Parts: sequence; structure tokens; C-alpha cells
Amino acid sequence: MTLATATVRTGRRGPAGGPHGRRLRTTRRSAGTWFLVLPALIPILILSVGPLLYGIALAFTDAQSGRTRSTQFVGGLNFQDLLHDALFWDSFRIGLLWAVGVTVPQFVLALGLALLLNQNLRLRWLARALAIIPWAMPEVVVGIMWRLVYHPDAGVLNETVRDLGLGDGRDWLTGLATALPAVIVVGVWAGMPQTTVALLAGLQNTPHELHEAAALDGAGAWRRFRTVTWPALRPVALSITALNFIWNFNAFALVYVLTNGGPGGRTRLPMLFAYEEAFRYGQFGYAAAMGCVMVAVISVILAVHLVGRLGGGEDR
Repeated sequence: MTLATATVRTGRRGPAGGPHGRRLRTTRRSAGTWFLVLPALIPILILSVGPLLYGIALAFTDAQSGRTRSTQFVGGLNFQDLLHDALFWDSFRIGLLWAVGVTVPQFVLALGLALLLNQNLRLRWLARALAIIPWAMPEVVVGIMWRLVYHPDAGVLNETVRDLGLGDGRDWLTGLATALPAVIVVGVWAGMPQTTVALLAGLQNTPHELHEAAALDGAGAWRRFRTVTWPALRPVALSITALNFIWNFNAFALVYVLTNGGPGGRTRLPMLFAYEEAFRYGQFGYAAAMGCVMVAVISVILAVHLVGRLGGGEDR
């Protein structure tokens, strides 16, 4: 009796076939996939997930600076104190004003610039290169540069104001009424290039034939934008706007260099407030609780954004 005959008569199959063989191959493929993903997964676990979990655990303790003091578990006491901390909620309000005040003009100006750079203009390659220069500059360098622009005595802005006869200028970054608008202008300038690049990529993916067909039907520039360009650009616009809002709400370096949260806390964003609590006053547990609240807010924003996109059918 041959091996093939025995297999047919007994109804058994070798290890390469049948359900057992398929499960074995699936297991091997899964192991191979995890082996390939592991080099990228390990840094994420060490540098992102690990600190996040440690920060959440720290928020339920009274951890403070100093090696001689032991850390105790306090439960939700830090979060209870946050509910009654007027300074934190004031920084939260300022953070929302900053995020909205930067994100909205950033998108409007970037959309106009992307539409312009999408035209068949001379030296378009040079204009595109110049448009992303602010994106290539570190935030610390941007902050120092704009501090020089806003300098009360020798700044370019005040010199221009004096030359135009509009007054003697002012100290833009230390005035209670001008500090936040001045910082918002810098945030818009620094973040506009990445929005422009994303929108320009969306514009270039829009089929040119649709514009030609709409033009043949007699549609003007505004109608072509409303019926052809914007529907194709909307998924990109929603995504980059949500990301910009999150990035702006979590801003730190730019505002820290420009004003350090002043004057009088008028530009103290939530991230700056948490930084001061942790590294100036040594309240690590309390600062970690602030971080958890900010993570929760960002998670809610992301959830609303994803539900809106899936419900609107952009990803289908």
C-alpha cells in the first residue's frame, strides 16, 4: 500500500494540507509579520506608550521633586484639585483661543496660497520652495527671529509703524492686549507651510478633466471651486485642520520662547502651565494630572473627527 492510498483511505492529510496545515501556515505568517514590525514597534512602546502609561500612573500620586520624599498614592485627589484650579482653566481657555485663532487663519491663508501655487505660473518651483521655508526652521529659531521683529526699540514692526507716521510703536509681546494676538500671528506664519503642502497635494490629485468639463458648461471660477475643487479637497482639508488644531493646542516651544507665558499669564497655554508646575514648582503628580486632562480632550476631538468622517462617508 502506498502512502497516497493510505492517505485517501484514512481520510488524513499530511502536515502541508488540511485545517491543521493552514493554521500552521497562518501562525508562521503571523510570527513573520510581528518579526518585521517589531523594530518599528519597540521604539513606539519605549518612547510613546511607556511614558504615557507612566504619566497616567503618576497622576494618581503626590510625586514631587526631591529624592528624600517618598511618593504616596492619592487616588483622584489631583483631578479633584484641578476642578477648582481657576488658573488651569484660564490657561485652558487661552489654549482654545490660541488653537482656534491659529488654525482658522492658517487654513484660509494656506488654501489661498495653495490655489495660487497650483496655477501654471513662471518660477512656480521657486515660489513653492520659498513657501515652505518657515516649516524648515526650528520653532526656537522662529521664536527668536520674531522677538527681534517685535522688539520695542529696534524691531522691524515698530520701525515701520514710525516711518508710516502711525505712532511711536509699542511693546507687542509684553502688552496685555497685544501679547496673544502677536503670538497668534507668529503661529499662523510658522504653521501655514505644512497646511499649504497638504492642500496643494490635494489640488494636484483633482482630475483636470473635471475643471475643463465645468468650464465648457459655463461655470465660473467660484462655481468650479465650489462644485469641483472643494468636494475633492474636503477630506484633506478636514484631516489637516484637525491635526493643526491638535498640534496648536499642544504648542509649547514657540510660545515659551516668545513670551514664556506672560504677560500676567495672558499667553500661558495648558502645556506651559503643566511645564511650570512640574519643573518650576516640582509638582510632578499634579502636572501629570494636567497632562491626562489634555490627552482626554485631544482624544475626544479625534473621536468626534473620526465619527464625522466615517458618518460623512469620506473614507468609504
